[in-house]
Amino acid sequence: MLFKFLPKEFNFFDLFDKQVDYAVDAAVYFKELVSKGAVDKAALQKMEEIEHQGDEVSHDIFEHLNKTFITPFDREDIHALAKELDNITDMINTIASRLVVYKLTSVDKNLIEFASVINESVNAVAYAVKGLRNLKNSKAIQESCVEINRLENVGDAMRDAMLAEVFENSKDPITVIKLKEIYQDAETVLDICEDVTHVVGAILLKQA
Repeated sequence: MLFKFLPKEFNFFDLFDKQVDYAVDAAVYFKELVSKGAVDKAALQKMEEIEHQGDEVSHDIFEHLNKTFITPFDREDIHALAKELDNITDMINTIASRLVVYKLTSVDKNLIEFASVINESVNAVAYAVKGLRNLKNSKAIQESCVEINRLENVGDAMRDAMLAEVFENSKDPITVIKLKEIYQDAETVLDICEDVTHVVGAILLKQA
């Protein structure tokens, strides 16, 4: 009798598309902010709105996961994918917030470079996630995952080079500490994007 009151099937793909679009919005807006050196409380409010909208979608996914009898792939993979996509938006919002708190509002060429790579990676994540609707496109999805992994390696090298530059050139230890944290957080976004590829890869393997 219980199954009569449970939705038999729900289109999780629509929510995943919506969630990853918010991640893309956050990445695009972050790149815009750091390119202009325009990170202030007003700009941060818009970023927080994007982050809150992403949170709402992830909550919707978890809620429907508890109510839905038939899912397109394993429940643990649905939960993991929603969590990692939410983590992308959360971390980008965290970086923007710290820029305001640390009063790092001037244009930083290193952060602009990082923002560009983050933007590329999140766009590749969006392509991979949206491709899950049709697993006949598994080759294209895998190619996106390879690109995300490549960009994560690029991010590692960028972070190390940028930290070496900061340690060598900055005479203010407080500034060094601030920039070190910001650059590491920026690279963490790329790590999270790579975490998404692990979930996507698991889904493809189970559905093969």
